[in-house]
Amino acid sequence: MTRSQPAPEDDDALIARLRARARDPGLRFDRAVLPEAWIRERYGADHMARIRSDIVSYGSDGTVELASRREEVAAYFADAPRGPLYAPLSRTDVDEAERAIGRRLPRLLRRVYTEVADGGFGPDGGLASLARGNRAPDHLWDWTSAVEVYERNRAAGGVPASWFFLTGGGCSMEWYVSLAAVDHPVLLYDADGWVAERGENPHDGLRHATASLRHWLWTWADGDHVWEEVLARQRAEE
Repeated sequence: MTRSQPAPEDDDALIARLRARARDPGLRFDRAVLPEAWIRERYGADHMARIRSDIVSYGSDGTVELASRREEVAAYFADAPRGPLYAPLSRTDVDEAERAIGRRLPRLLRRVYTEVADGGFGPDGGLASLARGNRAPDHLWDWTSAVEVYERNRAAGGVPASWFFLTGGGCSMEWYVSLAAVDHPVLLYDADGWVAERGENPHDGLRHATASLRHWLWTWADGDHVWEEVLARQRAEE
């Protein structure tokens, strides 16, 4: 399903929708992890076989990864505590992040970080944090900091300074928001999709541009997958 381009006055509704998903541990990402034993106990021994085609991955610890919209996920997390993985930031925190990168963030993105959460929810791997040192419970590594990615990119001299990291897209794919272009389109970038020795530059690694940050966030908030637009365009070009 493709949503028509939302208007800026919908931003309050968008923030509310994002906040609801970020606070729900079953819905805050595109996928959720459940224990196989719980699924068998709840739905019967043969349920795993019935849903095998919908299982995204299996864990070595006896868990499975399912799309977050499945009813098994809703049932498993029905009584789990609500709240974001990382608390929202203050405006001062966001001001400091902007000083660190030397650029202003889109107003909508500022609202996401100050009114929803400091990352830890959203499409694909989940939005990166602005703060450094966020770590989810039971995780061994800190959550990705978009500011650190920005500084690393600047030191490497590759990704343009007007691109700000949002989240990983799997393998060498990454989602960025343009800080300079009108409406702040979201860019799907293949870090391995260009070769400097061939005279190419990071723009040769662009694989897709979503019309705006607002559109990209609404797609996810509405329960759709941000990759659908990408895949639909690829199918149309075949």
